[in-house]
Amino acid sequence: MLQMSLYRYMKSYKKTLLNIGSAVLLQIITIICGFVITKLTIVTYGSDVNGLIASITRFLAFITLLESGFPLVIRALFYKPIAENDKESIAKILKTSENFFRKIAIIFIIYIVILCFILPKVVSNEFDKSFTISLIVIIAISTFQEYYFGLSYSLLLQAYHKKYIYHNIQIITVLLNAIVTIILIYCKCNIQTVKLASSFIFILRPIIQNIYVKKKFRINLKNVESDYKIEKKWDGLAQYISTVINNNTDVVLITLCSTVTEVSVYALYSVIINSVKNLIQSFANGIDTTYGDMIAKNKQEALNKSFKKFRKFYYLIATIAFLLTAVLIMPFIFFYTKGISDANYIRPIFALIMIVAQYIEVLKKPYFDLVLAKGDFKQTKNGAWIESILNIVISFILVWYWGIIGVAIGTLISVSIRTVEIVHYTSKNILKVGVKV
Repeated sequence: MLQMSLYRYMKSYKKTLLNIGSAVLLQIITIICGFVITKLTIVTYGSDVNGLIASITRFLAFITLLESGFPLVIRALFYKPIAENDKESIAKILKTSENFFRKIAIIFIIYIVILCFILPKVVSNEFDKSFTISLIVIIAISTFQEYYFGLSYSLLLQAYHKKYIYHNIQIITVLLNAIVTIILIYCKCNIQTVKLASSFIFILRPIIQNIYVKKKFRINLKNVESDYKIEKKWDGLAQYISTVINNNTDVVLITLCSTVTEVSVYALYSVIINSVKNLIQSFANGIDTTYGDMIAKNKQEALNKSFKKFRKFYYLIATIAFLLTAVLIMPFIFFYTKGISDANYIRPIFALIMIVAQYIEVLKKPYFDLVLAKGDFKQTKNGAWIESILNIVISFILVWYWGIIGVAIGTLISVSIRTVEIVHYTSKNILKVGVKV
């Protein structure tokens, strides 16, 4: 019995290291490839085209509002049947979620058509209508495929503590996309050709995930009924809306109230600061799965000890990383944008506000993972709604006066309030200790 317990512990520990290691490697590769591709795009096609691409990407991201927090709920639902090796329930949950995401894929097509009517009018002073529509359709291809083929399977991999498989697939496609994109840009292909190649490459992700899961776990969904009752189906709605709004509202407001060139400036700083944030958060990758297992088995003491140790390690890395970012970001921007004269990329005040906002967002991560692990979406929905509303209202008001600085302030205020709420809730109701940050 002791040997079996030790074996399970070592196996779980190994998976955790693989998940974290692959997540860190993915972020490093994504950061490097992102910087190279962004620089080549700005230099070759201009800041306005780079801004348009960023705008289209963020507008398309709003389709995730239809998910209504479903992925968060589904991943939490997988934990118990996985712990009990209940393959029948796993298959039913997978089938139910697959059908749900395929319905979203169909609605997504309608959304693309609507966007093709609206967005070209917003940027009509800067781009030809056919140019904008072609980019919308091309960039949307990979998102459609993700919904139709792969999202359910990526959630199952994450719940199975096999995020490293998901990350490895992403690493391959990110590298392949970077290579193909660089080659096409140097061959002087137009931006539509470059983005079309990227879309086809990223189609590989959901297809590979689909094949791997069905083969590895011997899952056949042909005779499985999609009648699994999702009791907390709508409980993750507020959490998901909050995430979608925080990630995309700023760019959308800048597009509507300013210019796509300003979007390019925002996007460049966002790439840098979010890269640091994502790299730090990758150290927490898979930790919610570990917490979920502990909570499912009612191991309160082990949960508290594990969380306390991880929080100290995580906060130390986060603080060092963001202090270095604050010191180095402007010298990096000076070097990175040298020779680019079609936009003013030197915005130190904006950079500082964004850094502080994302640092606070990072501090929230360990506590929010506890919410994900336990599935306490309903209990924390009010804070998510408040965060969303504050972000939209404050950003919309201030963008008219201070531009991108205004939307950054909106993000900072809303994120700060949400972080305090999450820390208070989890400390009291999940960790069952005093509030500590």
